[in-house]
Amino acid sequence: MSTVVTYSEADKDAVPTLLADERVCIGPPEAAHSYLSALPILAACQIKKADALHPGYGFLAENSALAEVCETYGITFIGPPPQAMSLLGDKIQAKRAARRIGVPTVPGTEEKLADEQEALRAAARVGYPALLKAKAGGGGRGMSVVQRPEDMPVAFAKSRQEARAAFGDPDMYLEKYIERPRHIEIQVLGVGPGQILHFFERDCSVQRRHQKVIEEAPSSTLSPGLRTQLTEAALALAREVGYLNAGTFEFLCDTSGRYYFIEANTRLQVEHPVTEAITGRDLVKAQILVAAKEPLGYDQGDLRPQGHALECRINAEDPRDFMPSPGTIVYVHFPGGPHVRVDTAATGSTVIWPHYDPLVAKIITHAPTRAEAICIMKRALAETVIVGVKTNIPFLQDLIDSPEFLSCEYDTTLAEQLRLRRA
Repeated sequence: MSTVVTYSEADKDAVPTLLADERVCIGPPEAAHSYLSALPILAACQIKKADALHPGYGFLAENSALAEVCETYGITFIGPPPQAMSLLGDKIQAKRAARRIGVPTVPGTEEKLADEQEALRAAARVGYPALLKAKAGGGGRGMSVVQRPEDMPVAFAKSRQEARAAFGDPDMYLEKYIERPRHIEIQVLGVGPGQILHFFERDCSVQRRHQKVIEEAPSSTLSPGLRTQLTEAALALAREVGYLNAGTFEFLCDTSGRYYFIEANTRLQVEHPVTEAITGRDLVKAQILVAAKEPLGYDQGDLRPQGHALECRINAEDPRDFMPSPGTIVYVHFPGGPHVRVDTAATGSTVIWPHYDPLVAKIITHAPTRAEAICIMKRALAETVIVGVKTNIPFLQDLIDSPEFLSCEYDTTLAEQLRLRRA
């Protein structure tokens, strides 16, 4: 297959743009006028007579309107059907679907919040701390923990503004904030009507400001019984909505062993390489085969987890306060060797623009045991050199070295605990 990359003016010299068979500029650096605008992307498909569109894992990847228009114009959208994407992309509807089939959800609002007063009334019902969440999108954008009623006005305004900027949808809802949970997600692949495969779980509990920083697979803390419950819940929910192609169903597990469905991501995840490492399966290839109605060549019985994998996200940000660090990378050296994978488009002249997410690279390690995967990751992080922008590598090294991470006795508060210890 030949590939066409759509790019903004900011990415005209980016590695993916230069490596593609063909390329089309779709607008200026500002995402609202390029990557978040469906019209120029569809125009590029028409100009290049593209058969299919892979939306990646950001911007319009979960936009059901884009999938519908592709369907109208005979372009295969490499993702779930628009109806499933629309239902699961609306987190309130997704929770309703989960409750309908008996999957536990976090207590919260049944409808979008009209204003901060309604948010205050909802928080009074479910109790503090409460969590404001964007109805659309993911990646931690538009989320705020509200500890007290007096914090609500600022948190509500901030979350709405962030949700509008990231997803073009300012609608919010509210949930009870589950304290000190583990964040576990199940990777699924719908291959036909009612036929859903699972690729086991990922533990995504190391988060900063609700954004994942380190992911691992499989989880080292799930009991066999809880693992089975989460997997069966994800598969049941996928079947309930008629899911096809790749998707992720996310859960929180509390300290008492209870679990709650929180949302579904109707796209490929940033952390999909850890699943590819332990299963030996290429998820992007699987997405394309399913979209093309071609056989995968394997079924559930052929999927067996092998070893342990970690992923660290390297961001261009100040490791002290996590503020973005835009600028030009003037030199870069990434690790190599056995059991190391690096996903990146960064070179010695890459510009990190303030318009986009500051993710520079993902480093993935895979070994027979968790301890070995950690040792390899320590070496890989130590070998990584990025000059020109600040990065979070020192913070990642501290996280990997922390007693809580090494002993697997950590939860979603680990990154914040470590930040406070370093302050």
